Order: sequence, then C-alpha cells, then structure tokens
Amino acid sequence: MELLLVSLASMFAGFVDSIVGGGGLILVPALFSMFPATHPATLFGVNKGASVWGTAAATLQYARRVQMPWGALLPAAAVGFAGSMAGAWTVTVISPDFLRRALPLVLLLVLGYTLARKELGRHHTPRFEGRREMLAASLLGGVIGFYDGFFGPGTGSFFVFLFVRWLGYDFLHASASAKLLNTATNLAALLLFAWKGHVWWHFVLAMAIANVVGSVLGTRLALKHGSGFVRIVFIFVVSALILKTTYDAWLRA
Repeated sequence: MELLLVSLASMFAGFVDSIVGGGGLILVPALFSMFPATHPATLFGVNKGASVWGTAAATLQYARRVQMPWGALLPAAAVGFAGSMAGAWTVTVISPDFLRRALPLVLLLVLGYTLARKELGRHHTPRFEGRREMLAASLLGGVIGFYDGFFGPGTGSFFVFLFVRWLGYDFLHASASAKLLNTATNLAALLLFAWKGHVWWHFVLAMAIANVVGSVLGTRLALKHGSGFVRIVFIFVVSALILKTTYDAWLRA
C-alpha cells in the first residue's frame, strides 16, 4: 500500500513537473508523510531517483516538438550538474536554514512580476545568440544548479522564470529548456545520495515508472496547449509553493 500511494504521488508529481516544475512540492511531502521516521536524506534520494527519469522523459518529448538551442543548453546542463554537486557538498558544511524564510518572499516577487507583465513569456524572442546565449544559460545553470543541490524547493520554476525573463524565451521553450537542466541537477544529487547509501532502489523503480507516465502526459498537454497554458500552470504552481514554503518557514511549530 505504501508503494502504491507514493507511486501515485510520483505520477502526479511527474505530470506537474513536466509542465513547469514543482514536482517536489507533491512528492517530497508525500514521502515524509508516509515515512516520518526515515532519515530525510534517504527520502530526498528516493525523490531524486524517481524525478530524474521524469525530467529526462520530458526533455525527450519536448526535443521532438520544440526547437532546442543545444549549443547553449548542453554546456549549461554540464555547469548545472557541477553546480548541483557543489551545492550538495556545501550543505554538508553549512545549514540552508537561512533560506527557508527568504524563499517565500523571493517566490512572491516572481509571482508578482509574472502577473504584472501580462505578455511575459507569450512570445519566443531569444535575447542572446551563439556564445552569449551559451554563457547566459551556463550562468543560470550554475547558480540554480547550486541552489538545487544546496536547498532545492522551486528549482524547476526558477529555471522556467529565468529562461523567460532573462533569456527571452516563451513559457513553452523555457519549460523545455528547464527540463534538460533540471535532469542534470537531479542526476548530480542522485549520484551523491546513492554514493552515501541514501536511495531505496526497490521503491525508486516503481516510482520512476510512475513519474515517467505522469511526465509524458503532462508534456503532451503542454505541447498541445502552448505557452499560455504553461503560464497558467506556472502561476498556480508558484502560488502553491509560496503557501507551502511560508507555512514551513513561518507557521509550522
């Protein structure tokens, strides 16, 4: 029963994550609720073990239908991988607790900016080309990758927002690009957790399959309905993240 419930949560997480990120908002609380006595690192390892397959499947689905700037994204994914590893190592030395109270405020600014700019992310007009686009995407990958390894909540949504706001992508292209970078950061964290022995592989297998199923369904929906739909889901997910992170940081005893 436990495996069935967390697999269903993993499928729903894959569905949401493939559209605009935020799958951890669903799967991580489900794992903590189901296994309250388990070491958090193990549950984070299980989450990454399932979600990396969903983000990889979403990347493949998007790549077939959306023109991806591979020359910029592949180096950025490599930098994101290294950044995530560095962040995961840093969290073994410095506590990330200082971010808990700041995160809801940052997310609120992201949401407010998105709502105020009605045309934000509706049109695909890349701001950079060639080497400049690669450097911009790599900087984004390194910074958010470090954040993912160090703390994590909202990583996919931050990727999407910055691809839209800074690189000039529409929400569909931003989500597609974010999936590739998020796959790299998830993989880095998974390898670290696996090296430390914090992954339940017997759970990960079923949850990964469920996550891929949800991811494929979500990606098809995003491709069918386009940037306007992705924008709406982005607003919903960021709003949910604000509520969740505010509760965790300010209200929970």
